Amino acid sequence: MKILVVEDELALLESILDYFTGEGNICQYAADFHSAMEKISIYNYDCILLDLGLPGGEGLSILNKIKELKKKDGVLIISARHSLDDKLAGLDLGADDYLVKPFHLSELKARVSAIVRRKNFNGDNIIIFNEISVDVSGMLVNVNKANVILTKKEFDLLVYFLSNKNKVVSKNAMAEHLWGDEMDMSDDFDFIYTHVKNLRKKLMEAGAKDYLRSLYGIGYKFSER
Repeated sequence: MKILVVEDELALLESILDYFTGEGNICQYAADFHSAMEKISIYNYDCILLDLGLPGGEGLSILNKIKELKKKDGVLIISARHSLDDKLAGLDLGADDYLVKPFHLSELKARVSAIVRRKNFNGDNIIIFNEISVDVSGMLVNVNKANVILTKKEFDLLVYFLSNKNKVVSKNAMAEHLWGDEMDMSDDFDFIYTHVKNLRKKLMEAGAKDYLRSLYGIGYKFSER
């Protein structure tokens, strides 16, 4: 998953970043209102963890911006505010969930995972695409019920393709999603080709059809045609 943590409490911010990156996720952060607005205006995330009280502005204004931009990013509000009015205001503006501080990081992870599943896979842990089956929580891939061993990046790439099946995804978008926002500055995506080639090879060797289409100079498409 690619996650943006918008939090100004340094100790909590570092704990969240360490926890999620330790699980193999791509994490970016913003510690104030203006840097958060800049990031959400430019980049896309699987989930945004959003504090409401920020230096320079109010978290609810960030929610308004996300709604204005018609972005599909999941949003989980993490706040010390526990009044019903605050919760309703956040949810009415489009937040997917609201978690009151303090909280256990394991609960935070469960809430984030649930949001991503709802957004991308209708709440399911298991993704089925013809003969390919992916257990998102268990990080298991099967082709015709036979296990396929993938690296973490190959697994993330497959889930990303399945989240965007039948859509053209650019190499830039793939790099940004899987390696972080700084990758949008790169003009060399040879490493993307290597990961795609290895993923395709492993799936086909296990008996899957070749669903990956390369569009020269643009990117890739995962589809039956």
